[in-house]
Amino acid sequence: MNTVVNSAVIFVAALHVLFLILEMFLWKHPFGRRIFGTNKEYAESSAVLAANQGLYNGFLVAGLVWALLSTDNGFQLKLFFLGCVVLAGLFGGVTASRSILWVQALPGALAMLLVLVFQS
Repeated sequence: MNTVVNSAVIFVAALHVLFLILEMFLWKHPFGRRIFGTNKEYAESSAVLAANQGLYNGFLVAGLVWALLSTDNGFQLKLFFLGCVVLAGLFGGVTASRSILWVQALPGALAMLLVLVFQS
């Protein structure tokens, strides 16, 4: 069952790598603007903020990878960083876009549930 749990954590980390790439490198690109539903002017004026968000997503990835590589199964690290993912997803879902609930908070919560059920 550890493989299933770790696969879920890897999936959440991979999502955040994707978010990092979109926010840091593709924000002003037509593909990034289409994903986030922004126009060129908005993308230009908010690029620094988006890059900052992307960097924070990178920190979440680093924490999840740290948890996966931990010698003691990383239970507490997984819970902490998945909790950060879920809280960020809930906040984004309430303040920015409801879709963040499904794209970020739900996968994080499901991975967290798997950790709690099968690794505690």
